Amino acid sequence: MELTAGPAALETGARLMIDLSALAANWQALSRRAAPAECAAVVKADAYGLGIAPAGRALWDAGARTFFVAHLTEARALRAVLPAATIYVLGGLNPGSAPLYREIEARPVLGSMEEIAEWADAARGICAGCKAAVHIDTGMNRLGLSLEEAREIAARLASGELGFTPCLVMSHLACADVPGHPLTAQQLARFREMVALFPGIPASLANSAATLEGGDFRFDLCRPGIALYGGAARNSEPETAPVVRLEARVIQVRDSAAGETVGYGATQTLTRPSKIAVLSLGYADGILRTASSSDAHPGASVMMNGTRYPLVGRISMDLVAVDVTGANPEVQRGDRAVLLGDGIGVDELARHAGTIGYEVLTSMGQRYQRVYLSK
Repeated sequence: MELTAGPAALETGARLMIDLSALAANWQALSRRAAPAECAAVVKADAYGLGIAPAGRALWDAGARTFFVAHLTEARALRAVLPAATIYVLGGLNPGSAPLYREIEARPVLGSMEEIAEWADAARGICAGCKAAVHIDTGMNRLGLSLEEAREIAARLASGELGFTPCLVMSHLACADVPGHPLTAQQLARFREMVALFPGIPASLANSAATLEGGDFRFDLCRPGIALYGGAARNSEPETAPVVRLEARVIQVRDSAAGETVGYGATQTLTRPSKIAVLSLGYADGILRTASSSDAHPGASVMMNGTRYPLVGRISMDLVAVDVTGANPEVQRGDRAVLLGDGIGVDELARHAGTIGYEVLTSMGQRYQRVYLSK
């Protein structure tokens, strides 16, 4: 089955194809790795740029029942398509937002003493019976209670003074993507110590990398993100199937002489008579400018008719130039070049741009025609 969203094909320059069947299969594979723990799905940032509504529905149909988002607005969008899902909001409790959590039955992840105090007040009144998680910082030094604060909260819970009972205790790994990093073992040990202070309350530590690692990281609930979408989670090649394919239309093919330069800044000089194909997308569409090519270093490449061709010159806002000299068959106006797919993954494009697959996915712009594929 194929569904489209965004601009019509003839009104835009490129199309982003999202394989919802691959997304579902990736969740099922990760769920098997997570067992006997539950496997949730992280769908923040509009499901890593792919669309929270279609991604959420596909993951629910695959068996996911618990989801994590970053903001209440994402929780609201997800609730609209998944009325029975369990939804956690990682960004915590904005001042005065407790009634909104009750309204959509979402669960804030509380990461500070101030948030816990405000939620406890709400739980005694307007949010009686509502659920919330507690986030403990075990080494990320970002969000979360300090270990000392967590001990205080555990003591107040044990004495009945907290005002509510957390439904989940969680932490977040800083370096799980680097196998053998010493901080990961330290965080695991600290989290075990904290979990022991909250008996009977489910615990969650594992991100994508730790879900793939399995073992002691699983606890009761795993929270994979990037691996769902076909990205590498452990500083290696992806261990799950690719989900996205990006194709851009060729809008012009031109002959250029040796010694000519291509693009803004004249950063790349042609060393031979060349045939240049100009593609209808650019950094406004998430093709990061840092993946450009120059005389000093090669940039990203594209696939056309089973052959790789290099980018030439700078990526501009709306256009990308590709050297298709010698292509057989010849590249013509209206043909499509593949920037993601046919062996080019999000992590390869990310390496050329000096970044990570997460940024490539979440940078995909709104000008694409989006095509959702499912069996």
